[in-house]
Amino acid sequence: MRRNQLLVPITAVVAVLSAGVALAAAAAARHGTSGPRLSSATKTNHHAASSGATNANAPAPTAAQAVAANLNVSQLAGQRVIYSYTGLNPPAGLLTLIRRGEVAGIIFFSGNVGTEAHLAAVVKKLQNANAAATNPVREPLLLMTDQEGGQVRRLPGEPVLSAKQIGLSAHPWATATREGRLGADNLRGVGLNVNLAPVLDVFRKQGDFIDQFGRSFSNNPGKVAKLGSLFATAEQQQGIAATVKHFPGLGAATRTQNTDERPVTLNVPLDRLRSIDELPYKSAIAAKVKLTMVSWAVYPALDTKNPAGLSSTIVQGELRKRLGFTGVTITDALEAGALKNFGGTANRAKLAARAGMDLLLCASRNFRQGNTARNALRSDFLVSNATDQAAFKAAAARVIALRTSLAGQ
Repeated sequence: MRRNQLLVPITAVVAVLSAGVALAAAAAARHGTSGPRLSSATKTNHHAASSGATNANAPAPTAAQAVAANLNVSQLAGQRVIYSYTGLNPPAGLLTLIRRGEVAGIIFFSGNVGTEAHLAAVVKKLQNANAAATNPVREPLLLMTDQEGGQVRRLPGEPVLSAKQIGLSAHPWATATREGRLGADNLRGVGLNVNLAPVLDVFRKQGDFIDQFGRSFSNNPGKVAKLGSLFATAEQQQGIAATVKHFPGLGAATRTQNTDERPVTLNVPLDRLRSIDELPYKSAIAAKVKLTMVSWAVYPALDTKNPAGLSSTIVQGELRKRLGFTGVTITDALEAGALKNFGGTANRAKLAARAGMDLLLCASRNFRQGNTARNALRSDFLVSNATDQAAFKAAAARVIALRTSLAGQ
């Protein structure tokens, strides 16, 4: 996440839905057929990609897949975009997009918060727009923020302790659980349901990029793994989806290697990248963390050219295939300086989606940036082959499944 925005003091389909035909039918009945459907040509491609659809031995579609199948292309693309806006009140244009089913969620910054009562009222307005009959995806919006603790908080209150303070506390295991739980309670109190925390970066030197603001639990990967998993588990037990970041790790970044501002290359040998930086993710994945944010740094040991979030080798090969993550992947801020050599929002959005990123984080605090990303994804889908369209729909279904899992929390 963008550090200058973070440091404001006041301020596979997802496994949780292993439903069969009955659940898919129930979802279809609940959502109805109010949303315009994909064109017949697109549906033909979808069925061609799903070659086992008529096979008696094929797995039944999940509820999320059933919902995704009813979406038009703009709605399908919208399921993969997180929007942002400036000021205390969401613009009318954003509310319109939500009513049309073209928004997956919103990220909140300190400038959006005001009082807790005001934020709660805004959340209610957003979810009411989401409940419109014109929206075929009426599962809860993903309403997220960065509430890591310490200096990195959007809301006042818990978690008060930084990751580093948790790691240095007398009883770190209990402290991590307590801070994760209290932070989740804080977010739930105003209606938010996703926290972009905890950070799993294993810092190398005192005062380096990730340590200077106390964002790392420790320079010991085993300790980071334990504390990060405890913090994330406590959040999710309280109904808040946790997000571990920044895969495969920013712990080796020096003080000036800030991906928010400029391209960053981390020349960490593969054995150390996997034994140190990626180690905490094994524990988090075992603990069934729901989201993983991928770094914008370049890791030559894995991919010599592409930032991690634009690299299918890292997203699909390292995170999903090697480590077995089946949850939702989310980019860091799409406007980050690390991507200055990869065109504007539209091109970045297409590259990230092709690499396997499920959610694109448009954090410039202008909802039109989200529109640009959504339109780019829509255009890319329309010229894609059947295999790529199937992968696109699978990503949207993972997001819808995540949204469904947060219903009633």
